Amino acid sequence: MLTITQVDAFTSEPFGGNPAAICLLPAPADDAWMQRVAREMNLSETAFLVEGDDGTFNLRWFTPTVEVDLCGHATLASAHALWEENHLAPDAPAVFHTRSGRLSAILRDGWIEMDFPAAPDRPASVPDGLPGALGTKPIYVGRNCFDYLVEVDSEATVRELAPDIQRLGGVAIPRGIIVTARADTNGIDFVSRYFAPNAGIDEDPVTGSAHCCLGPHWQRRLDRSAFTAWQASARGGLVKVEVRGDRVTLSGQAVTVMRCELLA
Repeated sequence: MLTITQVDAFTSEPFGGNPAAICLLPAPADDAWMQRVAREMNLSETAFLVEGDDGTFNLRWFTPTVEVDLCGHATLASAHALWEENHLAPDAPAVFHTRSGRLSAILRDGWIEMDFPAAPDRPASVPDGLPGALGTKPIYVGRNCFDYLVEVDSEATVRELAPDIQRLGGVAIPRGIIVTARADTNGIDFVSRYFAPNAGIDEDPVTGSAHCCLGPHWQRRLDRSAFTAWQASARGGLVKVEVRGDRVTLSGQAVTVMRCELLA
């Protein structure tokens, strides 16, 4: 029997942040089986890990419908589970081999710091149907290899956004839509939300990989490299972001909320 650990990532409180299911496998598993498990868990991501001979881990991420190339919150949750369940010593880095290359995480003063590739956007034309589906007018649209980034006029616009998810699913997008604005809340630099209906996620509670794009974007806007960000979903989550050349450090907290045995 396998254990699945459910971890809330980018939060210090249970039932906040973004939940991820973590499954440490004794050996590589069949892709179709992993996809079925992810569909059964029905979270934005289920992570599967296999330990290598050198103490590093192969890591793959699945939504309920597809495998994805990069996932921040499930990587953070994986590192948290490895330390908490004594698969790694607290002072040892968690090193992962993924579709997006080598990723690593360290535990520092109660925060998990992850080293990720930057994924900056470039200005892009507005996709047909996007403003109507979002229900707001962009002041800027960019695109990277994963997502469209849409900047809007205010934090209030981001928080009050009520997109038509069915229409948004009909817009030609690579993976999802990041919507962001400069924050008005004290102690927060920018806010965002993330929608990916074509990847089986109507709205993702907290999206680490989106901040690989948001960091470079707000670096250009605000002319600095370190930020405190809030993803303004119903669950909400805090992400610390620091841009370091072609890499981004993403920092967050995590809490375990559930462990179960997988019988199938």
